[in-house]
Amino acid sequence: MAWEHGSSPVDWCEGNYLISSNIAEFVNTTSNFLFLLLPPVLICLFKEYGRFVTPGIHVLWVLLIIVGLSSMYFHATLSLIGQLLDELAILWVFMAAYSLFFPKKYYPKVFRNDRKTFSVFMFLSAIFATGMSIWKPIVNAFVLMAMGVPTMIMMYRELQRVRDQRVYRLGLRCTAVWLVAVFCWINDRMFCDAWSAINFPYLHGFWHIFIFIAAYTVLVLYAYFYVETELPQRQPMLKYWPKNDFEFGIPFIYIRNPGMTIKSAI
Repeated sequence: MAWEHGSSPVDWCEGNYLISSNIAEFVNTTSNFLFLLLPPVLICLFKEYGRFVTPGIHVLWVLLIIVGLSSMYFHATLSLIGQLLDELAILWVFMAAYSLFFPKKYYPKVFRNDRKTFSVFMFLSAIFATGMSIWKPIVNAFVLMAMGVPTMIMMYRELQRVRDQRVYRLGLRCTAVWLVAVFCWINDRMFCDAWSAINFPYLHGFWHIFIFIAAYTVLVLYAYFYVETELPQRQPMLKYWPKNDFEFGIPFIYIRNPGMTIKSAI
């Protein structure tokens, strides 16, 4: 049955039940800690953004928590239902982020630069993709990996026009971390025997850490691009917490000119 331990066809490189008799992949389970620790901090840091730009930003942070919990459940049980929860949570992060921040300049003409119509399309696409994921779960991980490519390409194009060098540098760091994350995922999936031979079958755990950093950083950057292009009067500024002049802190978007509270674009 789908909820039984070991029912998933996916099994990562880390040996099962070697560290704990109750957790199938101990390192892959516990390495999701950033998905639980950082989003509450981001919710606080983006309080003004949620009030004066779009409250939808907080949906993304909550979805990241759900991704972390789902991933922990999957790696702890290796159940098919855990795999589906993990992958579908990631899918909905993509769809929600596209609904909120997908640059209008890349919209197909049929949407006529209308974000609400595009958001409805994303919602319906997410429902369809959810059904397809349940039907063919074996291809989910590769499809989700592929979805990251256009996201990074659009980010690269947006960075080319950005004047703020702090934003540009954050984009470069984000890209580097994403590439490291992809390296970890591919090596753990494709070259498990080689890494096991040197007693280091833990690259998928590092994937969790690096992909969280890349994912939330991408969301921060797209949150900046959105305000800069569609609500420039808000005067967005990239800042870091806890110390603004330390660029390896937690990035967030500060709104210099809040004005009146506005409704979400969705």
